[in-house]
Amino acid sequence: MKVKKVVITGLGALTPIGNTVPEYWNNLLKGVSGANPITYFDTENYKTKFACEVKNFDPGNLIDRKVARSMDRCGQYAFITALEAIKDSGLEIEKLNKQRVGVILGTAIGGIGSILEALNMLYENGGIPKFSPFLLTRSLGDMISGNIALHYGFSGTNCVVTSACASSANALVDAYHAIQLGKVDIVISGGAEACINQLAIGGFNAMNALSTRNDEFKTASRPFDVTRDGFVMGEGSGTLVLEDYEHAKARGAKIYAELAGVGLVTDTHHITAPHPEGEAAKSAMKIAIDDAKLNITDIGHINTHGTSTPLGDLSECIAIQDLFGTHAYNLSINATKSMTGHMLGAAGAVEAIATILALSTGKVPPTINLKEKDPEIPDFNFVPNHAIEQHFNAAISNSFGFGGHNASLVFSKFD
Repeated sequence: MKVKKVVITGLGALTPIGNTVPEYWNNLLKGVSGANPITYFDTENYKTKFACEVKNFDPGNLIDRKVARSMDRCGQYAFITALEAIKDSGLEIEKLNKQRVGVILGTAIGGIGSILEALNMLYENGGIPKFSPFLLTRSLGDMISGNIALHYGFSGTNCVVTSACASSANALVDAYHAIQLGKVDIVISGGAEACINQLAIGGFNAMNALSTRNDEFKTASRPFDVTRDGFVMGEGSGTLVLEDYEHAKARGAKIYAELAGVGLVTDTHHITAPHPEGEAAKSAMKIAIDDAKLNITDIGHINTHGTSTPLGDLSECIAIQDLFGTHAYNLSINATKSMTGHMLGAAGAVEAIATILALSTGKVPPTINLKEKDPEIPDFNFVPNHAIEQHFNAAISNSFGFGGHNASLVFSKFD
């Protein structure tokens, strides 16, 4: 059976360094840090007191306030980036066969903010339940896709993928397959996360996963640096419009890139720690390259998972060296989490957007805060601290998550 080509025709982003795709992209190229002291709650009793929050965000400026109140912050983020991506795609909604349009998004934790709010209210009321009628629909992770489908009337496949920090990359894989197999023509795909709160910060602190550089928060996310001490929590959303190439061509759509290949692998080494030699990461990248029918030397750039954790950064770099051999030293290899922080389930989609724009513009965002490379990490071109110009025909975006989830996406230029 001949499979269909899948292209990207629309982008939407809401991030700690920009509330639209142009703002996000411009600040990536400038090397702007999104880290700030946490404003959402009192951090006095927490080891980590900073994160990468979305800034200047008022959903009522973009959507009806009544609609916004019915959604968790995570759902608001997803809804707003879907609006941007669909507008960017030039889709004429009323001309679409809506049964051929799906929505597949990803989130790691979903409406945890609404759950925490309800628990706090229960405690303050002495155990008397006085819950909002929107509590469950705000909390359920699947509502971030459901609200978008309901708003537009898209009645194709509709679901949310949860695979920890690989969730939105995993969602893009599922969307890719749905279009390839001819089940739908278009999928609105990506992911969202909004979990800068007491539970998430406290939980990751208990695991010793977060950076505690409270006096150096702007430079705390430092992938590949010898002084890295954990990731910085981020939040936001990324949405992409994936489309069957023939459908896009017929309507004269602009095409950013082709999603040419995907790889999904489970790392069975440990529930949270990656295999020290990056075996699963290596396999995921190899499968994605093979799926794209490309050679290793066709890849020119990798946007790494690069969280700024001691084990994760090292194992991913070992995987790159083992897979690419000497060609690894020809690659530009960056970690945009150095600027956005780790957006958990939204990271894969937001970083896919960065990868696509690097591919289409020939401009590669830097890895900021890289002052002294870990000597155990190979001497790759990590694009330290300043953007570079580099033109290439194919690139990889990696996303890995607790539970062993490894996802690699290969994007290529589409002529």
